[in-house]
Amino acid sequence: MKNEHLLIIRFSTLSDTAMLVPVVASLARSYPDLRVTVLSSAISRPLFEGLAPNVGFMYVENSGEYNSLPGLNALYRRLKAKHFTAVADMQNSVRSRYLRTRFKVDRTLVAHLDLHRAGKRRLVAKTHKRLVQQPTIFQNYAAVLSRLRYPIKWDFDSIFQGTKGNLRLLPEAWMREKKPFQKWIGIAPSALFPCLTYPIEKMEEVVDSLSRKHSNAKIFLMGTGVRERQVFSRLSAHIPRCVIMAELVKDLAEELILISHMDVVVSMDSTYAHLASSVGTPVVSIWGATHPYLGYMGWQQQEENAVQLSLPCRPCSIRGNKACFRHDRMCLQGITPDMIVEKVEKVIENQNNN
Repeated sequence: MKNEHLLIIRFSTLSDTAMLVPVVASLARSYPDLRVTVLSSAISRPLFEGLAPNVGFMYVENSGEYNSLPGLNALYRRLKAKHFTAVADMQNSVRSRYLRTRFKVDRTLVAHLDLHRAGKRRLVAKTHKRLVQQPTIFQNYAAVLSRLRYPIKWDFDSIFQGTKGNLRLLPEAWMREKKPFQKWIGIAPSALFPCLTYPIEKMEEVVDSLSRKHSNAKIFLMGTGVRERQVFSRLSAHIPRCVIMAELVKDLAEELILISHMDVVVSMDSTYAHLASSVGTPVVSIWGATHPYLGYMGWQQQEENAVQLSLPCRPCSIRGNKACFRHDRMCLQGITPDMIVEKVEKVIENQNNN
């Protein structure tokens, strides 16, 4: 196995790439003599650096350099020079299919991701809906490795390997030490699509309620959207314990350090849920058009910490990118701020009791 070198391709969204981390870490520890290289976007690098001695990282710029056929051929030549003995296509997109086909023609062992779309379509159907748990994305990733003869034993809790990130690497002096009596709470209200996003006005009520319940808490407002920044500025102005995380850290590496010290993160079915999961932080997740049964719950997150309504129309979308056919987004509008606060309080209470 010392000469075996596995390429893992996943240059999609940051959330999808973050869900790959427990799989790569478990693979690397299951096969310490196997060289593993992850091909992804540059922003994902902090998720894999230091993950294991036998894990390397290659990045594709987001400039679109490899979106054309000549660009993909250039990328393939770069990859071929690494002498990979197997390729795991964890994306199964047009670009990754082209690359894996080139490797297959060259007699390299190749396997690709199966997303079990038929079962998911039945789950989101308007009629005759079948609310059945689908294989998780982690199981789907692991299945690809099994087909390459690398079945894994799960072994992952955090990219910081059983501890937390080094706060002394953060820029602000007050962030470099967390007092034992303090609670650090992350609030990530944004998502890629409207049918995944909890109404921002209601999220303001959540923040206000948590700030009153925890007088020693720091509440980190997480997100970079234009509307979010406007709301964050207003919240941080009248709630002194609220701080805007984007103004405190410069990159993903620092974000991950900070998130690892949070007691809980409140997030949509979106990127921050998976970033928090990658550093072992509990998540209170809010679900609208999607559902945990689709297989995208964060790594080792508990469904009891998910906030969701049981509606005949839910889930209605696999990725949350479809418009609400009811036109009222009741799956999100019907969730009260108190429902979210109650989940947060239970997570904090459980931590206090452990």
